[in-house]
Amino acid sequence: MTGEDPGPLIRLYGLTGGRARPQGESFDLVAIVVTAGDFPPPAGLLPEHRAVLSLCRRPTPVADVAAHLRLPINITRVILGDLRRDGLINIERPRPVAQTIDERIYREVLDGLRSL
Repeated sequence: MTGEDPGPLIRLYGLTGGRARPQGESFDLVAIVVTAGDFPPPAGLLPEHRAVLSLCRRPTPVADVAAHLRLPINITRVILGDLRRDGLINIERPRPVAQTIDERIYREVLDGLRSL
C-alpha cells in the first residue's frame, strides 16, 4: 500500500456498486430527465439520488445532472438508470429537430423566399 488516499475512487465504486453502465435502455447526454411524480423520496436513498430527484423536478438534460452532481458522466448514468428502474424518474430522448419546429415556420420561410 502506498499511503495514497483512494477515497474518491472507493466512493464512486460504492455509488454504482461497481457498475460502469446503466441498466435498461441507453440514453445520451442531451436526454431529458424528469421526476416521475410529486412524492416524497423513499427512505434510504443516497444523497446523490436525492439531489437528482430535487434537481429534476423540472426537465433537465443528463449533462446538466452530471455537472450539478460533479460526477463523471458514466457514474451519473448509472445513478439515473437505477432511479429509472425504481420508477422515480423518466428519461426522455430528445425530439429530432424536424419535430421541434412548427410546420408553420417552414411555410413562412418558404413564402418569404418565394417573395424575393
